[in-house]
Amino acid sequence: MFKRNNFKSLGLGISYAPQRKLFVGGIVGGAVGALGGLFGGMSKNKMIKQAIASIEKKKKENEDWYNRRYNEDATQRADAQRLLTMQAERMKRANRAAAGTAAVMGGTDESVALQKEAGNKAMADTVSQIAVAGEARKDAIENQYQAKNDAYDEKIQNLEMQKQGFGDIASSMIGGAASGVSAGMGVEGLFTKKS
Repeated sequence: MFKRNNFKSLGLGISYAPQRKLFVGGIVGGAVGALGGLFGGMSKNKMIKQAIASIEKKKKENEDWYNRRYNEDATQRADAQRLLTMQAERMKRANRAAAGTAAVMGGTDESVALQKEAGNKAMADTVSQIAVAGEARKDAIENQYQAKNDAYDEKIQNLEMQKQGFGDIASSMIGGAASGVSAGMGVEGLFTKKS
């Protein structure tokens, strides 16, 4: 089966076949491919961890925004303050006019009191409208916060699924080793002696 010339002695009773030494090229190529897969997988995991940290930071900023905006007093907002100031000015003018009319025409204190009561009712209605608008605003803030938070959670979940630890690295190593072995075996013809 084997010809005597197919094996060469390395000494110490070890023999090898010259055409088989090219298999070492395949092994070396496989090892290089496996290392490439390992470092590629490690780099991928590092990038995924950085992306997750960035998303976690955005998620925290979203929560801070939510806490700030949701807990604002609706009556302290600039638009609400403007409405309250305008209503107070209208009340003062109406009260002065009612008091002036009562003084000139001989009106009673009861008519002035009725005007003040109407002004107070109008102010209460304005505050109620601000409160209703504030509740609607809180609902919108909560919905926006929840939508962003859900999107961030989904992104993190997708990245975690991509990460999957060593499984991806191992498959990268196996794929790299297989391509390295096949590449190493493909260069076999480069190292054989031509007769």
